[in-house]
Amino acid sequence: MPQFAANLSMLFTEVNFLDRFKAAAQAGFKGVEYLFPYAYNKAELAQCLKDNSLTQVLHNLPAGDWESGERGIACHPDRVSEFEDGVARAIEYASALGCRTVNCLAGKVPEGVSQADAHKTFVDNLRYAAPKLKAAGIRLLIEPINTFDIPGFFLSRTDQALAIISEVGSDNLALQYDIYHAQRMEGELANTLSTHLNQIGHIQLADNPGRNEPGTGEINYAWLLRHIDQIGYQGWIGCEYKPAAKTQDGLGWIQALTA
Repeated sequence: MPQFAANLSMLFTEVNFLDRFKAAAQAGFKGVEYLFPYAYNKAELAQCLKDNSLTQVLHNLPAGDWESGERGIACHPDRVSEFEDGVARAIEYASALGCRTVNCLAGKVPEGVSQADAHKTFVDNLRYAAPKLKAAGIRLLIEPINTFDIPGFFLSRTDQALAIISEVGSDNLALQYDIYHAQRMEGELANTLSTHLNQIGHIQLADNPGRNEPGTGEINYAWLLRHIDQIGYQGWIGCEYKPAAKTQDGLGWIQALTA
């Protein structure tokens, strides 16, 4: 069974961010991921990982002003320079944290920008980022996000992401497959995972509706997790869900659904 990584942006929010590393390790997690490391000192984050014997599995490229509602800038034609600066910053942090995978959030299409221009900008930015990250030993991912949660998000379906990966033409670009987002936009979870396994660089999970822990909604996670194991997925699965109560109270799903 693939290993699970705690998403510290969603789990253990009962404690301060830097204390979540210890909480994750005490709960049995061997890896962590989170949205962004950039507000914290690299050495301090690296020490948290070391002290708790954790692997930094994933973080995102800088994605604009998150607090004001921005969800990525990679499809924004007027912010290419900012995107390129963000690639350098991501390499700096990922290298310091031993993180071998970063995700690029496409962002919402800006007002007045056509889908065609957003597409071209995204492709051009990925063509810039992929070789830079490859030279640093870091794999680049792109992630479709459902447009119910984030209206106007540019990249929203698996087939769209795969077409962009093909167009970019880099062997250092892969798909981040978030089961929750995929269920909301298209379903066909098992077939998609089987068909495109060799292009999937990371998996994340949450149940639907509600984006709570597996076992709380409509997705048959007991079956799906066995399927992911059977098709030979060797990577991490990020637990990017909103705990229905306290994080620790809901972690029984791991043993219940993977026994």
